[in-house]
Amino acid sequence: MAGSTTAERGERQQESSGPPLVRRLGPRRLRTIIVIAIALVLLGAAGVWVLYGSHWLRVERVSISGTAVLTPGQVREAADVPVGSPLISVDTDAIESRLLRKLPRIGAVEVVRSWPHGIGLKVTERTPVLIVQKGRNFIEVDDEGVRFATVSRAPKGVPALELSLSRTGSSTASLRRFGEDRLVREAVAVAGAIPTAVAHETRSVKVRSYDEISLELSGGRTVAWGSGEKGAAKARTLTALMKAAPGARHFDVSVPTAPASAGS
Repeated sequence: MAGSTTAERGERQQESSGPPLVRRLGPRRLRTIIVIAIALVLLGAAGVWVLYGSHWLRVERVSISGTAVLTPGQVREAADVPVGSPLISVDTDAIESRLLRKLPRIGAVEVVRSWPHGIGLKVTERTPVLIVQKGRNFIEVDDEGVRFATVSRAPKGVPALELSLSRTGSSTASLRRFGEDRLVREAVAVAGAIPTAVAHETRSVKVRSYDEISLELSGGRTVAWGSGEKGAAKARTLTALMKAAPGARHFDVSVPTAPASAGS
């Protein structure tokens, strides 16, 4: 009887040896890999459940810091944080947008998750550098020229902004060229450059045109400042000028290299 062919012997050898992967890894090692894979899947599923399905990591409190004029209650109401929701699913960007939209006094806010149960709101309020009187109320203007709040009582130590823009002459040309918002920002720049000692005595910042901004100080004294450019140089010049002529009532630093004072 004829023996098996070479091909038949190869087939029998392959069948007895098992699949290539089993031959390379061995049955025991393969079982270990399968067990580890199943464990990782179960661990991932458990993690998802803990984050989204369990009550262990849900929002239970909202903490607020940084408020001065606003109250924590106002911030909490405007933020509308979804208390009881999974902490991981809270949309912090949406909370930030709501606060900036509903409370213009807020200039910036940081919304942070405070594991395991909190949301923290770190608020930075806008600070008025000028006020604009409107009827019996006052509009607060910050250092970016943003008119952010209307209050019934003027904040102490904040000078008034007076826009004396006539519809003829240089004022008209300045208004047409720069626009009222730009002129307000120039006034803000001037207010920010006023020396500290003088700022305490400044009652108002008057804007007639881009190049014609002046200060009214206590005691009827005035300062011709010019434009908002070269603010630091003008501040230094004004300080020196007021020391040199303490009895003067009118100061001109519009050209800081050629200042002048008059009156007594």
